[in-house]
Amino acid sequence: MEIATLISLAFLVLVIITVAKTARIVPQRSAFVVERLGKYAKTLEAGFHLLIPFVDRIAYRHTLKENALDVPRQACVTRDNIQIVVDGVLYLQVVDPKQASYGIQDYSYAAMQLAQTTLRSVIGKIDLDKTFEERESINQKVVEVLDEAAKPWGVKVMRYEIADIELPATILDALEKQMRAERERRAVVAQSEGERQSKINVSEGMKQEMINLSEADKMRQINEAEGKATEIGLIAKATADGLRDVAEAINTAGGKDAVALRVAEQYVHEFGKLAKTNNTMILPAELSNIGSAVAAITKTLESVKQP
Repeated sequence: MEIATLISLAFLVLVIITVAKTARIVPQRSAFVVERLGKYAKTLEAGFHLLIPFVDRIAYRHTLKENALDVPRQACVTRDNIQIVVDGVLYLQVVDPKQASYGIQDYSYAAMQLAQTTLRSVIGKIDLDKTFEERESINQKVVEVLDEAAKPWGVKVMRYEIADIELPATILDALEKQMRAERERRAVVAQSEGERQSKINVSEGMKQEMINLSEADKMRQINEAEGKATEIGLIAKATADGLRDVAEAINTAGGKDAVALRVAEQYVHEFGKLAKTNNTMILPAELSNIGSAVAAITKTLESVKQP
């Protein structure tokens, strides 16, 4: 009885072991490499699979997800002989599980070593100032070299990112002094540019003011000239109208006598004023006979023709 029980237990254990070695469940985004009698047989993708017990075995397990590897810090020398310490992050993805299993012993270690070597080579070709300005270019060059080298490994290099660049203390101090001097230079340039622009603005304002004043003076002179011309025209017209009215009045009945009387009055009035302002007077010979003078003027008026 005990022997039968032992045989049953042994058979049960054998069945369990056989099932465990036969049935395989591959998780999503994973791949298992199967060897049959020590030789590559197939690659199992995500899902349920049955293997031949004691003949097939899972030799390698790979994840098809993108994997981030921390590339250790390393010292690099730039083209201008400045030593800097650089570390970064490398992103890989297995695209061919068979090649990743048999193409190289450890693709992660190999990729990190190659990334360090390539980074030293790339940084050695550029100056210190360019290492900060051309990070994107450095990353791209490292990715190109690694991706070409990793093709036989069944691995795709997605990207490489420089995490940090550490400079020597002396270089940091020199850069700080350089940046301080550059900021001071920019401040002086900005101040001088502001003063220059201020002077330009003032001169432009004075120029515009002089132009405005000259334009105003020009308009004033034009307005005065136009006013004087209008005034002269109006005076001439009024004078002409007045002379015309006088001429018409003279030719009316009694007009000549009125003119003669007016002339005699003005004649006497003006000589009266002359006597008040001067001690010595020169009198015309006709002054003793005002009537003859008036008669002469009357004779002159008679010669005026009716318009």
